[in-house]
Amino acid sequence: MMAKIHELGFELLSYPPYSPDLPPSDYFLFLDLKRMLVGKKFSSNEEVITETDAYFEAKNKSYYKNGIEKLEGRYNRCITLDGNYVE
Repeated sequence: MMAKIHELGFELLSYPPYSPDLPPSDYFLFLDLKRMLVGKKFSSNEEVITETDAYFEAKNKSYYKNGIEKLEGRYNRCITLDGNYVE
């Protein structure tokens, strides 16, 4: 992942582990994956792994680049509000 981040010209910023607005996995990667898997039945872990691998392999570079770029606004909002964004 770090190599891909650097290849795309991004800088990795640290964030607090409790921050609900910043986890890239929930915001970007896994939300779409969850939608794709809804209602599907699997009989083995291997089937799940195969389906998940195929899902990510089918995505092009722009999918990942756009998803990472969208995080910038969320980071900036959290920085601007100095962490006071949770109601």
